[in-house]
Amino acid sequence: MSQVTEKTNVRKHLDSEAPADGRNTDAADMASTDMSVEPSSRSENTQPIFGGSQEGKLENEVAELKDRHLRLAAEFDNYRKRATRERAELSDRAQASFVAKLLDVLDDMDRLVASDPATPLPTLREGLSAVDRKLSKVLEDAGVERIDPTGAPFDPSQHEAVSTVASPDRSRDQQVSATFQPGYRFKGVLVRPARVQVYSDQGQR
Repeated sequence: MSQVTEKTNVRKHLDSEAPADGRNTDAADMASTDMSVEPSSRSENTQPIFGGSQEGKLENEVAELKDRHLRLAAEFDNYRKRATRERAELSDRAQASFVAKLLDVLDDMDRLVASDPATPLPTLREGLSAVDRKLSKVLEDAGVERIDPTGAPFDPSQHEAVSTVASPDRSRDQQVSATFQPGYRFKGVLVRPARVQVYSDQGQR
């Protein structure tokens, strides 16, 4: 057989095994593969939802913090109301105790007023002095301080000068010569200034 005839037969054999459309097997296999399809491992359904679970956790924490805040606010409001009520009750009890002591003084005064008209004046005076001392003690225990500045330097923040008198010497200038009406402080706070007369080199006004 000639070489030309052998080459012709081989080519016919290859052509008979090739696909009808003229493409070889490798090309056909590659064409049958859909390259546009993503691998199954990239599917959204197969990926863990990390973002969603984190957001849910944060939402739960925020809700818990809000609930805790509301509880603390309610507890503080209850505490404030309770403290205010207790302070008011304590103040009422203190005032009631003070009034009870004043009532004792008032009872003594009533007995003194209702005494026999024939009671000697020195006896009445002694009884009145006793009531005065008792009342002063009650006021002092309550924090009331009497201001009688006679002989002390004049203090315009505590005293009210209603008149002046010539000073007997320069050392007594601006000194209180007499107290017309005592002043009072309550727990260090001035309630009423003392009304006084003051020595002055300028003489009486």
